[in-house]
Amino acid sequence: MMRIFQLRAARGLWNTAFLGLTALSSLLSAASAQDLPRRPDDPVPAQVDTMYDRGLAYLAKNQNAQGYWNDSMGSEPGVVGLCVVAFLAHGEDPNHGMYAAQITKGIDYLISQQNATNGYIGNSMYNHGFSTLALAEAYGAVDNPKIAPALKKCVELILSAQKRNKSNAWRYTPDSTDADTTVSGCQLVALFASRNAGLPVPDDALKKGLEYMAKCRGSDGAYGYTSAGGGKPTLTAIGVLCLSLAKEKDGKGYQSSVEYLKNQLSFRDRHYPYYFEYYMSQALFHADMDTWNEWNSRNIRYLSVSQSRDGSWPGNKGQSFNTAGSLLSLALNYRFLPIYEK
Repeated sequence: MMRIFQLRAARGLWNTAFLGLTALSSLLSAASAQDLPRRPDDPVPAQVDTMYDRGLAYLAKNQNAQGYWNDSMGSEPGVVGLCVVAFLAHGEDPNHGMYAAQITKGIDYLISQQNATNGYIGNSMYNHGFSTLALAEAYGAVDNPKIAPALKKCVELILSAQKRNKSNAWRYTPDSTDADTTVSGCQLVALFASRNAGLPVPDDALKKGLEYMAKCRGSDGAYGYTSAGGGKPTLTAIGVLCLSLAKEKDGKGYQSSVEYLKNQLSFRDRHYPYYFEYYMSQALFHADMDTWNEWNSRNIRYLSVSQSRDGSWPGNKGQSFNTAGSLLSLALNYRFLPIYEK
């Protein structure tokens, strides 16, 4: 693990001229905070290790030579991005470890899908947001000089899309004039990850994005899709995570949303189960460790029963997406990534 963050610091130094002294300061701070990701008395449950190892083995075996997966969503850059993050979240050495080739192929695929003119990756802001997240988490750890300029273009695209949006938020394309909480939450998380990596992200952009999210929060703390009505647990988990990453946990709105999620520990999203797992785990981890511990125990039991014999998780969204979402919902047990800092 130390090697990963030594490489992160080294890449940060190499890119100082490109990203400025702010990047170096943030990068070294993140490295220091992550030197000891877990305490000796806080072990990873053996069942998590087993599931995670089997899941990564599945992803590694089924990734094609181009860096993506041949299932229903496996060629989507956002899915490839989440798979890359799943490898990194396990503390794998991305340059010399057993899964270094898979990480490299995934990142190369993401960069190959980037529009050279405007920096857009894929055909939706979902793809772009999750790809940006992957590049941000890889920046400094992966020995690839193409990551820094690609990530810079990604961030610029997110910021320019927000400026064109009348809600100061995001929806399906960079030119969308309306917004929703799922796409907006995805971009906010990507921006926070990019800021953690050392890229300049204006405070005003984050503030305006969070203000839009707040407009979609109901009196019970639940977030709706495009308004404060029709709140859902998955949407609320996204909203709580965004506020947590912004270090804005003191407001009544945040507390009411956390209380709402505490009453949803038995909920499972029938349409997007692994998307929910992914966000719910992060939201509760940042919000309340006692509740996260309870959720984590339930989640381990749930995922251990549903994992297939080949190590994947089944569902109509494709095994690569399902497996990445499941693994990342377990990754808080490892806490290797900067985005998992509290």
